[in-house]
Amino acid sequence: MTAAIPSSPGAPATGADTPDPVYAAKATKAAVEFESFFIGHMLHQMRESARAIAPEDSPSKDKTNQDMLDMVDGMLAGHLAGQRAFGVADAILRQLLPTGLNKTP
Repeated sequence: MTAAIPSSPGAPATGADTPDPVYAAKATKAAVEFESFFIGHMLHQMRESARAIAPEDSPSKDKTNQDMLDMVDGMLAGHLAGQRAFGVADAILRQLLPTGLNKTP
C-alpha cells in the first residue's frame, strides 16, 4: 500500500505530479518578486559604490538624480525579474514545483 507524496513540502497536490494551480501561481509570483528584490538590491549596492567613489561635483551625488536613478533601478529590476533574466525565480521554482511546471508561460 503506497500513498501519493506531494511533490514539494507544503504543495497541495491535485494529481500524481501536478500541484494545485493556485499554489503554482502563488509560488511563481513569489519567486519572481524575490528575483526582483534580489536584482534591485544588487543594483542599489552597485549604484552606492559608484556614488561613493564619484567626485563631489559629480551629478551622481545630486539627491534628485539619486532618487530618479533609484526609481529606474527598481523598474529595471522588475522588468528583468519578469523575464527571469537571472534565473533566481527558476531555481526557486525547481524546488517548489514538479518538473515541467516551472517554465515561463
